[in-house]
Amino acid sequence: MDIKDVPNWVLALENEDMEFIRKFVMNSGSLKEIAKIYEVSYPTVRIKLDRLIEKIRVNEAENNEDFIKFIKNLSIDDRISVDDAKLIIQKYKQERKSE
Repeated sequence: MDIKDVPNWVLALENEDMEFIRKFVMNSGSLKEIAKIYEVSYPTVRIKLDRLIEKIRVNEAENNEDFIKFIKNLSIDDRISVDDAKLIIQKYKQERKSE
């Protein structure tokens, strides 16, 4: 596959995300097996998978601007709160409208 053919959502993932996906596929999608590999609980793995799914959704959305995707990903990665992300995005959209 040529780099130009790689979907944007794949390019947005970090190495850790890609490794999680690889292990997930290699273990036939068994979250129990992934929990054993990472030595964490099943709910912890489920949360990681849910965040990864959300990250993919955000980066697949064609109507999202790069800045909005960036803010949403910060929230998904728990680097900022969901409420803070919403405030930042709202302020950004207001600023864009007034230009």
